Amino acid sequence: MSLETEDLLRDLSQNAESVCRHYLPAGRREGSYWMVGDLQNNPGRSLFVRLTGPTSGAGAAGKFTDSATGEHGDLLDIIRERTGITRFPDLLAEARAHLGRPHTVLPDSSSPRSRKSPSGTPAAAARLFAASLPLAGSLAEVYLRTRGITQAVPSATLRFHPKCWHRDEGQTKPVPRPAMIAAVTDGAGALQGVHRTWLAFDGQDKAAIDTPRRAIGHLLGNAVRIAPADQTLVLGEGIETMLSVREAAPSLPVWAALSSGHLGAVLLPDGLQRLYIAIDRDPAGQRAAERLTAKATEAGITVRVLEPRLGDFNDDLRSHGAEALRQHLASQIDPEDQHRLTI
Repeated sequence: MSLETEDLLRDLSQNAESVCRHYLPAGRREGSYWMVGDLQNNPGRSLFVRLTGPTSGAGAAGKFTDSATGEHGDLLDIIRERTGITRFPDLLAEARAHLGRPHTVLPDSSSPRSRKSPSGTPAAAARLFAASLPLAGSLAEVYLRTRGITQAVPSATLRFHPKCWHRDEGQTKPVPRPAMIAAVTDGAGALQGVHRTWLAFDGQDKAAIDTPRRAIGHLLGNAVRIAPADQTLVLGEGIETMLSVREAAPSLPVWAALSSGHLGAVLLPDGLQRLYIAIDRDPAGQRAAERLTAKATEAGITVRVLEPRLGDFNDDLRSHGAEALRQHLASQIDPEDQHRLTI
């Protein structure tokens, strides 16, 4: 384990209650422990996280055990499970963002990243979004049209950056690539992060790199709000997936949670009466929908799951067209929202 990782784990353990309140909000403090049902944030008392104790070793703060399953680990394991992040560098960036810590940058004058511009924070995300350009006429617009998406998207939600820095595994220095930039906002509309989709230089597809999608900032609980919610909301994972739903039904309010791990953690708006969960056809999407359904139902919100014919709704849109997708959605939408499917 690197010294930087050890230092980050130490900071997390010293802020164990804050981490638990953010990533396991269904739990509560009982004495020296945070008690919750499981790593999926279900209510209960099976899993307990130690909030006090040394920063490492036996009895350390931040260590958890699930008495029902025997699972155990630390706060990084909790963050990984609750966000769905799989790459370790991205997991460390999420932990740093929660702690409000900048990413450590070595003093290399050849690097395009300024030491005064820490990555992984909402401030860094805001700078990137402000430096981005409107979609119209950009490679990002070309990319969306290749995905069958023609409806205009608000510039406050989706933009384009012609030279967004990207570094793949094994690269010593980042390189500039064109990217679609999406705003991740909270319930008050404040920008908390951005999601980047790096594109091929002709805009016809995503860039042919190992990780063409990454996000920075505070993501958990927040979403890419493509169209504002009212009493109804359609919530799903990917940006292209939710833009596809909007392509077929432009009047439906749609949000993208960005991943299955974040889908179950999105904070639902006050006054919401009907929630549609637009799932992807994979086990992770099914599990996330189950978690979100339980949370929404407990809050008195009516929930329906919208299922695509193929892998996701963008697959449906590209294979069958907008009218066929509209008819498929109509068979799953409540009568109160059928009028939203009329163009």
